[in-house]
Amino acid sequence: MFWIEEAMLVAGTLLLLGVITSKISARYGVPMLVLFLGLGMLAGSEGFGGIEFEDYELAHAVGSLALAIILFDGGLGTTFASISTAWKPSLVLATLGVLITSLATGLAACWILGLPLLNGLLLGSIVGSTDAAAVFSVLRTGGFALPAKLSSTLEIESGSNDPMAIFLTVGLIELLTHEVGWGGSLILLFVKQMVLGGMIGIAFGYIAVWITNRLNLNTAGLYPLLTTGMALLTFGLAAHFGGSGFLAVYLAGIVIGNNRVVFKKGTLLFHNALAWLAQIAMFIVLGLLCFPSELLAVKWQALGIAVVLIFVARPIAVVVCMLPFRFRWNEMALASWGGLKGAVPITLATFPLLFHLDEAQLIFDVVFFVVVVSALVQGWSLPWVARKLNLDEPIQGSPPVQLEIHSLRHVDGDILDYTIEPGSLADGRKVSELGLPEGVTIALIARNDAFIPPRGATTISPGDHVIVVVKSGAGEGLDAIFCQAAPLDN
Repeated sequence: MFWIEEAMLVAGTLLLLGVITSKISARYGVPMLVLFLGLGMLAGSEGFGGIEFEDYELAHAVGSLALAIILFDGGLGTTFASISTAWKPSLVLATLGVLITSLATGLAACWILGLPLLNGLLLGSIVGSTDAAAVFSVLRTGGFALPAKLSSTLEIESGSNDPMAIFLTVGLIELLTHEVGWGGSLILLFVKQMVLGGMIGIAFGYIAVWITNRLNLNTAGLYPLLTTGMALLTFGLAAHFGGSGFLAVYLAGIVIGNNRVVFKKGTLLFHNALAWLAQIAMFIVLGLLCFPSELLAVKWQALGIAVVLIFVARPIAVVVCMLPFRFRWNEMALASWGGLKGAVPITLATFPLLFHLDEAQLIFDVVFFVVVVSALVQGWSLPWVARKLNLDEPIQGSPPVQLEIHSLRHVDGDILDYTIEPGSLADGRKVSELGLPEGVTIALIARNDAFIPPRGATTISPGDHVIVVVKSGAGEGLDAIFCQAAPLDN
């Protein structure tokens, strides 16, 4: 066999196993991060697969590309409404919170591992940020829901705090290699990361919307590729000019996701699938880098650092950053426990190895162990903790049907989906009694496993999934009919 044929065999096998393990995660609540990392470790040189892999530069490249894809998909699913309620605490957590966490953890690493100050702070900076892939995975597919403001805070924090962790990591590496000094050069590095990343991300998000709506492609499948190309271009340009590519691609995703674009539904589905592929590939590759024997050699020291990070550093950072915004104590406790670590720390842990720093291998092994502990302890127990803190809210069930219309041009109207809640104005009423505005038509009612053609005498019941066709400008007041509770009789 040619090497590419063997590579395709291995890649296909690992991808299928990754998809199958997602079912194990859904059934037993095991964080997918742990399963994918474990799959990579089993496939590695000390596992059943026996795959020899120690290319840290390639792993860093795979991790960066995968994180860009995951963050772009996360931005596509982040609404302006959630940002408006949570951007202030999220921004403080993403900057000051990361700094506090990094300092506290780094000082603990100096004491526990006997590292020099800068090396210990480097380790703390690497694990200082929460991981977008882990947080998105647990909060969006974990089978539970949090209060909207708290959930938005954690998601936006995880999507925007990578620049701070990267700044601290790169800054400390440059100090250790004597490429920059304390003071102005370090501050300039931070400003460039945040400002250029933010400006390029927002600008190219709107450019992508403009191009998508005016290019008039004749093939629907090219629109998701167009947005993918714009996302990668955004990341690359931001990084080229010294900004944060991760922040830029996340903001570009937010802009695109909150604007009307051609073939939007198909594009969102494509990027969701691409993000899953990136997540599986990234964690498996990072798992291949791990040597279990080396992890066991530092288990007690790494466990001590994990305890400080989870029970001391993160809670202090959360209280300092969230208390001024009047979060309740149980919400801050949940935010402390929800500071999940994942691919970002492992990817950043390859930096010291790439620069051949002293204690680089020790830092990598400790970071890997800390990430596994965080995923197992925090990720696995987060739904249970949410219930104990009375923050577990009921999640809306999946609708019995999803109507998808593909159009390569804008149409003058919308198709809206409503799931009828008990007590809403539409509950128990006939279609003819709803008083729908002119230009609004109920196209379909799905009840359990059956489709019901809507007629004037059709009675709407709780749990029905109602699909409404609305002409442009005619949808005002529909939420009051299908979502809000009916007034009580006097």
